[in-house]
Amino acid sequence: MKSTIKNTCCHIKKDDKVKVIAGKDKGKIGKVLKVISKKNRVLVENVNIIKRHSRPSAKNRQGGIVEGEAPLHWSNLMLICNKCLTPSRIQMQRLEDGKKVRTCQKCKEIVDA
Repeated sequence: MKSTIKNTCCHIKKDDKVKVIAGKDKGKIGKVLKVISKKNRVLVENVNIIKRHSRPSAKNRQGGIVEGEAPLHWSNLMLICNKCLTPSRIQMQRLEDGKKVRTCQKCKEIVDA
């Protein structure tokens, strides 16, 4: 029997500025590089750096230790508002033309560009 897991709505999009609120990198700020919606994970620039040991290959002739970002769960991140420059919760609002936009709950400013 297959279980159907519904993906929750992620309030974070690519190129957003986010702050880590939980985990080993708590307090760090970075830009979102990629959103992996099927796994509810987000790749953030210079956050959650891991070291991977690689053998010499066609791509990597030298081999050795390679550092790179690992994805974080989106619930451990908080979006930073462009106007008030603080991490805040996001509220979805519908404009007069029917378009849905993300707004900051603190300053009520529209976050979407």
